[in-house]
Amino acid sequence: MELEFFDTPRPFLDAAGGLLAQDPDLGSVIASVSQRTARELADGHDSWAAVDAPFARWWVVVRDDAGTVVSAAMRTAPFRPHPTFAMPMDDEAAGALAEALHERGELLGGSNGALPGAATLARETARLAGGEVVTGKATRLWEAISVEVPPPPDGRLRRATEDDAGLVLSWFEAFRAEADEQAGREPDPTSGEHNTLDSVLVRIREGIEWLWELPDGTVAHLSGAGLPTYGVSRIGPVFTPREHRGHGIASYVVGELTRRGLEAGHRMCLFTDLSNPTSNKIYSGLGYAPVVDMAEHVVRI
Repeated sequence: MELEFFDTPRPFLDAAGGLLAQDPDLGSVIASVSQRTARELADGHDSWAAVDAPFARWWVVVRDDAGTVVSAAMRTAPFRPHPTFAMPMDDEAAGALAEALHERGELLGGSNGALPGAATLARETARLAGGEVVTGKATRLWEAISVEVPPPPDGRLRRATEDDAGLVLSWFEAFRAEADEQAGREPDPTSGEHNTLDSVLVRIREGIEWLWELPDGTVAHLSGAGLPTYGVSRIGPVFTPREHRGHGIASYVVGELTRRGLEAGHRMCLFTDLSNPTSNKIYSGLGYAPVVDMAEHVVRI
């Protein structure tokens, strides 16, 4: 077993492409972040410079004894504690990654991704550094191979424009706070610091943010549908302000965006917070089925 680190996304994608294509649902987060970063760097811009993280971002592949890439992870999160995100990896690989980071003096503050590897990485990091692991939000990755789109409510679905950027940014922030509240967690006021007007404008220009507009012109809902990576598009975030809930807007929009993606030949996936039974029930009813459970872990020293 061997770890190979990369400090830029393009060589990593060249090395990990076969694995990401083989498991495009499981690799959707790593693939989409890496490809967006590669596009950004090709355009001569690097948003990582504004993160002020105490380490250089990286990507890593895990190779078995035959040299085949069997897992991958990255540490590119612009939000504190800058956790890793990992595809499924065995305990040996997770332990080796923890040791490699410890040996080079990089304190890993958090570990997200597929279980049990993400948990093992966090535990080994804490053991080596003399800290403890706190398990945070548990999530589930879902995929739809077919969809039952409910009847549309009054209004229309449209892409967000640059004029909507301020609203989209405020709803990104509200989405994170309310997700914590609905799950019974104390909202983290720093969790959305990485969302900026510039980052929202990037997503709007990519055409991946969608709004539901009521007949009177009021904007009542936001959903994202990411650019496909290795044939997979991921839905999220999904946010409806309190005053517009209960009218089936979110169910319809997610269902309709899923239908469009499937008809375009894409596989469609999304994440849910396991502490939010409402969203899990809604997406299950649309036709989404569980793929794998994940969790966020914080390492405290």
